Formats: sequence, C-alpha cells, structure tokens
Amino acid sequence: MEQTRHRIRGRARLGGLAAFAALALAALTTSSSMLPAPDRVPAGPSAAPDALGLGPCRIPTAVGVQMSEGLPTPSGYVRSTGVVHALNLMIDFPDAEGSGSALDRLAEFFPQTSQWFATSSYGRLSYRPHAPVSDWLRMPKPFAAYGIDRGSPYEPGYRRLVEDLVAVADPKVDFDAYDLVNVLVTPNAGPSALDTVLSVTFSGNEQAPVADGAPLANTSFVYSRQDDGSGTYAETGYRVLPHENGHVFGLPDLYTAGGGSAVGHWDIMSEDWGANNDLLAWHKWKLGWLDNSQVNCAAAPGTADYALTPLATRGGSKMAIVPLSENTGYAAEVRTRAGNDAHVCEPGVLIYRVKSDIDTGQGPVTVSDSDDDSGGCTRRPNVHAELSDAPYRPGQSFTDRENGVRISVLDEDENGRYRVRITRE
Repeated sequence: MEQTRHRIRGRARLGGLAAFAALALAALTTSSSMLPAPDRVPAGPSAAPDALGLGPCRIPTAVGVQMSEGLPTPSGYVRSTGVVHALNLMIDFPDAEGSGSALDRLAEFFPQTSQWFATSSYGRLSYRPHAPVSDWLRMPKPFAAYGIDRGSPYEPGYRRLVEDLVAVADPKVDFDAYDLVNVLVTPNAGPSALDTVLSVTFSGNEQAPVADGAPLANTSFVYSRQDDGSGTYAETGYRVLPHENGHVFGLPDLYTAGGGSAVGHWDIMSEDWGANNDLLAWHKWKLGWLDNSQVNCAAAPGTADYALTPLATRGGSKMAIVPLSENTGYAAEVRTRAGNDAHVCEPGVLIYRVKSDIDTGQGPVTVSDSDDDSGGCTRRPNVHAELSDAPYRPGQSFTDRENGVRISVLDEDENGRYRVRITRE
C-alpha cells in the first residue's frame, strides 16, 4: 500500500543559529559522488517475534492503516539505524527569491538535527547531511503556480514542483546516492508558520517522481520558520526537521487533525515547536534504538515488578508493555530532565496507550495524565501545559478497571531507577 504523509494540522501553539565552523560546513557540502549507494534495509528491530517472551507485546502493524504504530515498520521507509545520508536542497522561486545565503538556511537545521538523532538513538543512527549544491536552486515557476497548500498530496502541485526540482538539480546531484531528501524552501515562500504549517513529508511513496532511477519516496519539505516571537527560535527552530524526518523512518503524527494533543510534549511527533523533546520508548523500540532485552512484557495474569531506568540514559531496562489485544496495549517508561528532554518539569513514569489500528494524525497514542486538570507544571512557549506533569510519581497508580490492569509506581532509588508494579486480573 502506498504510504503518503499529509500534514494537516492548523496553526501551531503560540508561544540565527551560530554559523558553522569551517570543518562542519565542508562536511555538509561533500560531493554526492563520494557517497556509497544506500542500503535499503527496513527500519526497526529484526529479532524473532518471540524473542525473550516479547511476542504478545509486539503489537503488529495493522493492515490498511496509514503509518501504523505496530511492529515491524513496513519496507519502503528509510532504515533507522546505522549511517543515513540526507540530501539537502535549498530552493527559491522567481516571486520569492532566497534572501541571504542558501547555506544560512541549511545552518538553521544542521548540525542540530544530526545531534538530535545521535542523542535520541544512543548513537545507533548516524545522520549525515549533505548539500552538494551550495546555492539556491531557482524553480522555473512562481511559488503560487504550484498550488501548494496545507496537506497537499503528491498530485498535482507537488509532482510538478518535484519534477521541476529534479530537472534543475539533476545535472549537479546523484539522487540515488542518498537515503532521504530534505527540501529546505526559502522562508519567504508561502505563509508564516504562525498562520498555517505547510511543512510536509511524503514517505514510503514508491509512486513518487523518479530521479537517477530512484523514486523520491522519502522526501521532507520545510517551509517558513517556526518562530513565534518568543525568542526561542535559535534554540528550537530546527526541530521541525527531525519531526518531518521521523515520518521517513515510519513514525506517525501524534497530534490530531483538529489540532488537539493526546500526547503533549512527550514525543517530537506530537509537538515539534517549543522546548526540545525526545521520542517515546515505543518509538525507540520500533526504530531499533532499544534492544529487545530492554523491553519487559507483562502479558501474563498476576503481579510483577519492573525496575526501569530513565529513557535518556544508555543501557538498562527502559519500557514495560501491557498488551490488551492484538492492536493495543499500555507502555510505561521513565522520563527525566536529561538528553533531549532537557526541560521536563515533572520527572516520573509516563504511561500511555498505543493503538496500531489508528491512522497517523488520528490519535494512535494517548498519554495518561496523573494529575487531571492541574494546568501542568510549565509555562514555556509552545509546550502543552496540561500534560507536562503527566508522569506518575512514587505512591501513584494508574488503573484500567475495564481491562483489569493496574500500574503502580512503588519507589525511586538513588540512581534514578523507578520500580513499577503491574497487576493483571
């Protein structure tokens, strides 16, 4: 099934990076002719489904669901471990000429995006950006002529845009040498991100336009700047790109079409504005950044205790899963103020429900709030405040009476490990 991701959210929640060192800039502008052909290995863990008794907790990918949360990630997306080469093309238009250097636009996203993936993946994903063309690539038509709108599909406007982009860039770029493509559009093309978010990713799309014999099946487009005037853009503006690239690795949108948030700031696939944030442990397992040995499966009736280490740290047990049915289950993990979660205001055990039979943008993950209607514990711009204090602390419990599940946080030791007790009736 063709998987095309359409970004359809409305106005984001309201709330100049330093120039590259010469060495970093040289690395970014490496000629594509020096790159090896990409390895088309699927994303995610490849161990047998029954490894370590995890079979019942490996909620399977649901057939016919767009970007299912299930395991494994289908083929067609970019592999999420090892070395990944990202082609970056900076484009402008006759009616929206790029202001300043195209490399300045590139510097809004790198090296921060590469560092974000290195931190989140515990070094398992080496994201290498390349910009073989250091100037703006001028499209032959005005921006308005392509009919780009929020949630636009690959037909017909984007197909015309990509075909023109390929025609302009192909003499200078070997598209087949890269795993994914980032099209960094001049910020003055189209509306402000405060009015509408045009940034979009087409992922797993084998019917995409072809360049150098390879379909541009995993391509992210970034428009405007996610700058709300709060003064945080230099720190956080790049984060739209790791969000969009999350789709090329097979991850769905966790916000909803109406602009709602069932996950809050606990995953960059939910909120990519504001303070830095990480991915859920479920996504890290799905991407192959957590080993099977770091996952616990509470499938049997009875009571069992699990010691979970903070998600931001390397090693240790990271997640406990409670499967409920073929398509859904609960997950528990420890989130603290560390790594990509530098602004967590209420550390503790985050508990959420995963559904593999829900489309992207329709709420496939729902976080349980330990303190409903509290108003949250942060007032940082562009952070969903109500869910900011969602994690459970020692002495607190989550209960699903309908399914006979209770998850209790017993204690936290001096090393930051939380002991969680799961009871299934």
